[in-house]
Amino acid sequence: MTNSRVAPVSTPVPNDVIPRFTAAVDRLAPELIEVRRDLHAHPELSWHEQRTTELVADRLRAAGVPVTLLPGSGLYADLGHGTGPVVALRADLDALPVTDRSGQPWASTVDGVAHACGHDVHTSALLGVGLALAAVLEEGSDLLPGRIRLIFQPAEEIMPGGALMSIEAGVMESVQQIYMVHCDPSLDVGKIGLRDGPLTGAADSLAIELSGKGGHTSRPHLTEDLTFALGKLVTDLPAVLSRRLDPRAGVSVVWGMLHAGSAMNVIPSSGRLAGTVRMLDAVAWAEAETLVRTTIDELLAPYGVRAEITYVRGVPPVVNEVRATGVLGSAVTEVLGFEGLVATAQSLGGEDFAWYLERAAGAMARLGTRTPGGPTYDLHQGDLVVDEDAVAIAAKVLGATALRGSELASDHF
Repeated sequence: MTNSRVAPVSTPVPNDVIPRFTAAVDRLAPELIEVRRDLHAHPELSWHEQRTTELVADRLRAAGVPVTLLPGSGLYADLGHGTGPVVALRADLDALPVTDRSGQPWASTVDGVAHACGHDVHTSALLGVGLALAAVLEEGSDLLPGRIRLIFQPAEEIMPGGALMSIEAGVMESVQQIYMVHCDPSLDVGKIGLRDGPLTGAADSLAIELSGKGGHTSRPHLTEDLTFALGKLVTDLPAVLSRRLDPRAGVSVVWGMLHAGSAMNVIPSSGRLAGTVRMLDAVAWAEAETLVRTTIDELLAPYGVRAEITYVRGVPPVVNEVRATGVLGSAVTEVLGFEGLVATAQSLGGEDFAWYLERAAGAMARLGTRTPGGPTYDLHQGDLVVDEDAVAIAAKVLGATALRGSELASDHF
């Protein structure tokens, strides 16, 4: 990780623009929190974020910011008219199919759906960037040497995710740098976690449907004992892969769904197993699907059951580009001071932001959402509670990052 400031090599923004921008965010903070609570109360699943899209689009249009809608849901918007580089900021819109157990007044009103990953924070913060920048640019449209693009992406929570659709729809046209922050409930609010190089892991989804001749549990030798075969897959597939792939790749197969049968004395004729395949290494990721399929076939061969395998390649690792990490780190220290920037480790979590980084330099940071001294929550759990001061902090950091990034000449990246 680098904390050093990146010296501008192109047209700098005026010295007072970032303080004016952060002051505008402070004025907007109560409104942004209300937006976040509204989004939290009305979560929408992947590819169904119509209400969320309309809310964001309406707020931006009211501030004089033109928007471009993406197919189905999602949007992007450009601010500034300069001829310099386009710097993009990205937020994700979708919620998860989990039950909200936060107990807050703005808890989800949609049964079985909740913003349990903090995307309501991401969306509100990026909206704050747009509204605050629009207010600053009203005082002079020549304040930006380039353009800043806000990308509100649908469907991050499923594989392969909405990033590829968004890219196909043109959100990365002319973009030279791209940045994002992601909620991290293990960090105190006011802290931003950052590192050079790999930050997340590659993540794929795996589902296995088994079928065979069922029967009575008293006569397993006359059946194809499908439940026993499922059990072998549960334990042996992760074990075999740990010996067939370089241990430095950090491969992890974890099951989230297992179902077979409906009676204790009946061997079922069908069953289902599903989970994720994750690893830290992009080279191992390229080999993983073939190895997984072959290993499943080999493990099931003695039991005579048939397998239908659905393997979906999800996302590669997020790899922060060193110079972009410097830009983001500089913005953090400018907004929060050097004490606001902390080191963070690579995780096995998947994030389709990785696809954008295959097309432009960029970096992702972790946004502290834990109230100092308060409990530590986990992502993808219905009891997640965030310290709402994180909304304005994220907006300030993202906006300052885009402003500093827009100063840099095309040949810097």
